[in-house]
Amino acid sequence: MSEEEARTPNPVDKHVGARIRERRKELSISQEKLAEHLGLTFQQVQKYERGANRVSASKLWEVAQALKVNVQFFYEHMVAAGGEPITGVAEESAEFRHDFIMTPEGTELAKAFPRITDRRVRRQVLDLVRALAEKDDAAV
Repeated sequence: MSEEEARTPNPVDKHVGARIRERRKELSISQEKLAEHLGLTFQQVQKYERGANRVSASKLWEVAQALKVNVQFFYEHMVAAGGEPITGVAEESAEFRHDFIMTPEGTELAKAFPRITDRRVRRQVLDLVRALAEKDDAAV
């Protein structure tokens, strides 16, 4: 393993971190409040959320208690259809989702979108986002 590979966060750590951030934001808990509850610094919570530092099993249990979920919550959606581990393209997709949810806009969009109950409107929003993305791709 190269030195650069050793510094690259593991996709599982990034996924768990993104799920911590997602749940924390859902409950409107600041990084500082969560850190205080866990006996950590807010910088440590930031590192967990980015996947830069691994969360130990005991600390993940404490995080789950603080965020009122079971530990399994942090691993949901970690496997591809058929139960295969995430690798290759799926791994890149997981990294993209993590990078997206780490932005303020991504978090806000992920929180708001499921609240749209009209299926047609949800489809229209998705079509709009795709069209805007394609426009940006064409401009590059």
